[in-house]
Amino acid sequence: MLNYMTVKEAGEKWGIGSRMVTLYCADGRIEGAEKMGNMWLLPKDAEKPEDGRYKKGLKDGK
Repeated sequence: MLNYMTVKEAGEKWGIGSRMVTLYCADGRIEGAEKMGNMWLLPKDAEKPEDGRYKKGLKDGK
């Protein structure tokens, strides 16, 4: 049994587009992701990275 999933499978699992998953891989935000030729392979147990954007209107300014 393979211990990897494709970008498309990760996108479906996390509810985001495959392009976003590819950008996460290219930025090094998914631990254990490996590029094989022209496609990325992600560990089956990889977790979706936190959204890097910040929320507006927070009272403490964080």
